[in-house]
Amino acid sequence: MTPATGNNDYNKDLLTLWNTPGIGPQRLKNLLDRFKSATAVCKASIRELVEVEGIDQSLAATIKKHQTDAFAQAQLNLAKRLEIAIVSFWDDLYPPLLKKIVDPPMILFCKGSLQRLQRDCIALVGTRRPSEYGRLMTAKFARELAKKGFNIVSGLARGIDTVAHNETILSGGCTIAVLGSGLDQIYPYENKRLAQKICEKGVIISEHPIGTKPDAPHFPRRNRIIAGMSLATLVIEAGEGSGALITADQALEYNREVMAIPGNLTSVQSFGCNRLIQQGAKLVQNLDDILQEIEYQTTQPEEQQQVLPLLELSETEQLLLSQLSQDAEHIDAIAAKFGRPVSETLAVLLQLELKSLVYQLAGKKFARQS
Repeated sequence: MTPATGNNDYNKDLLTLWNTPGIGPQRLKNLLDRFKSATAVCKASIRELVEVEGIDQSLAATIKKHQTDAFAQAQLNLAKRLEIAIVSFWDDLYPPLLKKIVDPPMILFCKGSLQRLQRDCIALVGTRRPSEYGRLMTAKFARELAKKGFNIVSGLARGIDTVAHNETILSGGCTIAVLGSGLDQIYPYENKRLAQKICEKGVIISEHPIGTKPDAPHFPRRNRIIAGMSLATLVIEAGEGSGALITADQALEYNREVMAIPGNLTSVQSFGCNRLIQQGAKLVQNLDDILQEIEYQTTQPEEQQQVLPLLELSETEQLLLSQLSQDAEHIDAIAAKFGRPVSETLAVLLQLELKSLVYQLAGKKFARQS
């Protein structure tokens, strides 16, 4: 099948069936297996419909009656206006690993570069209230994995998710945000600008119709998509009741790799990660730990595999770089060690950041790339 953005009759019929009461994912699959297209299902008689497993006389009548519903056309109108693509389970652009889980969404609303959905993904998830250590580790692994050509998948939440998306963008990589609301209802609101940036080179996706408000039950369901489309899930920091642990559990259920960053035994943000490791999750200390666990072999497009040229640094840049470590420091402390004004230190740090040798964290803190 072609992407659902390409055929209005197909789009409308598929959305109508998807929204019909009593038609869950399995019945929708059964109908499409039997009739080969949503349009053919809608044209089928009640007698033909009841021949499909799971469709009785009452549900067949509901299917016929529901075809006058305005939902599908309204969604198509909104999708066109907001430049949102509708990708179904049967479309070529549907994320390949997501098709393999036991409960994949039948419809995905997507905005951004749809071709990116075909690339290998790693999920980075964690607490909404990360420590400085958690932010630093998220930045480190997001950048390193992005430079290997992986899509970085997360949930656009505050905290670890936000850092993962931001750092991937800063490194020039691709990130995918999975929402627990409609694509026009960005939550949290302060990440609206971030969502726009993600759409420029990555994708934001949701299984919820356009206009759906964020609601608590949506987020655990959202987490199954994060886990389902990813080769592995890396938990950076997570407390005992963190939603990130739900993502990890679902990754295990789908037979995907689960990894965790160890943390301070007295830090509440690390209780969940340490428990995961205790229960058998892969303890991750560096990028190689991840690549070995997923038995990674480079399959990304050639442009993702280019060898970077050797960088030429000025004496000033070399001096400042030698005084930085992988532990983030505030600009004032860096300038004091460097012996230069803050403004001059910031200018040199910017040059080092452009050369991917230094990265910036929130609060005007900087660290050296590993």
